[in-house]
Amino acid sequence: MEILITNDDGYTAKGIRTLAEIMCQFGNVTVIAPKKHQSGMSMAVSLGFRQVAYKELPEINPGKWSYLDATPASCIKYGLNFQFLEHKPDVIVSGINHGSNAASASCYSGTLGAAQEGALNGVKSIGVSLDALSPDADFTAVRQYFPDIFRKLIDSWPEKYGLYYNVNFPDIPVEKIKGVRAGCQGRGVWVREFRDWDPSRLKHHGITPEMLGRSSEAQAEPGEKLYMMVGDFIDSGDNDARADHHLMSEGYIAVTPCAIDTTDYVEKQRISASGIDIDF
Repeated sequence: MEILITNDDGYTAKGIRTLAEIMCQFGNVTVIAPKKHQSGMSMAVSLGFRQVAYKELPEINPGKWSYLDATPASCIKYGLNFQFLEHKPDVIVSGINHGSNAASASCYSGTLGAAQEGALNGVKSIGVSLDALSPDADFTAVRQYFPDIFRKLIDSWPEKYGLYYNVNFPDIPVEKIKGVRAGCQGRGVWVREFRDWDPSRLKHHGITPEMLGRSSEAQAEPGEKLYMMVGDFIDSGDNDARADHHLMSEGYIAVTPCAIDTTDYVEKQRISASGIDIDF
């Protein structure tokens, strides 16, 4: 099996190193990851005729490693354009993300943006996340339970356009995890998202400016006010019983099937019947 791996936390993150170690039991691992932190990039690509730096990293193992100074989706594009130009990988696995990608977070996630890029190109794709922001997060539960989840998904993958999976692990001791549940995307929004810039918040999570692609602390230009986006999540109150973020809060690993096709086919049928179709 040929396996392409990326993430959105950058190639030095503990999560992607752990994922490569987990996946090498299934086949040949190729890692193409962002040079630096790319969280919140969703399916964005590095357009605009900008320079995009690529570097091979033979000193890292297991597998063949390299970085691309670009978004996660761009890393997948690079792999499909070069390493896998003649034959697509059998599967793309993105992660392990430091932080939850359940509920509305999935709409912004660079981890899942890479999985979407894979699905768009007809490659089986899975995003994996742990609900822990710490750079030194404990991935024991992912090591123990993801291999079996991966086998089950791969062995029963349907012939269906645009399918990809979003797997989220709760940040609890491995012995307290209750099991695995098929889930759906939870509903909710973030509020109070723009807070005054406070570097101590980064330090609290063990994040350095270098991890975000900066060489020093942010400095404001004259007339500027600095903010950071660290809002509070508000549950919509009408979630399905199997909403992914609720499953995680109850101690379950949530496996959510997702689709690259965002068409609402029921609404398409309704507006067609309502008279939106007109000949000129």
